[in-house]
Amino acid sequence: MADTNLSDLQALKKQIREQAHENRKNQEDKDGISRKIVATFMDLPEYAAAKTVMFYVDVRTEVRTRHDLQNALDSGKRIVVPYCVDGELELFLLESMDELEVGMYKILEPKAELRDVPEKKIDVADLDLIMVPGVAFDARGGRTGHGFGYYDKLLENAKPETPLVALAFECQMFPEIPMQDHDIFMDKIITEAKVYPGRGRG
Repeated sequence: MADTNLSDLQALKKQIREQAHENRKNQEDKDGISRKIVATFMDLPEYAAAKTVMFYVDVRTEVRTRHDLQNALDSGKRIVVPYCVDGELELFLLESMDELEVGMYKILEPKAELRDVPEKKIDVADLDLIMVPGVAFDARGGRTGHGFGYYDKLLENAKPETPLVALAFECQMFPEIPMQDHDIFMDKIITEAKVYPGRGRG
């Protein structure tokens, strides 16, 4: 019975992901709306209080963050960006936009020659605030990503008190994301319409 439930859950998640991708692809004025969403993120009291903040760098149709990374660098925070190595997310201390280049999948990521510089490597336990991407969300803070679990692994190791704040277009919000025991709820989700208070990890 459990197997049937799990396969039903996975099928439902797949359906939600497909719908969310379609909605996101059709979202108009992604640049303008993204700027509004990121500005809300940077206005949060959690942002003001944080010394080290992780920003994701947008890919494809995600809420765009790259236009605001320079503002973040100028804000005096330590800005960290993730990049993927063999299915794991590594963390990089970003000090200039020149440290990024377009990688294999047309993704903007830290330059290969800088990744092994010891002072550029950041541990997830150093993060005071984490910006989280995702494919679909619900108002409780439920999230589904692409199904690879990269972020789940990272978030499991974050400090318990570090807020997890997701960015999404309103068209990525669904009535309910099916969640399993190991799935992690967000503390907040910011869309262009509102800030949803999530359940978080508590």
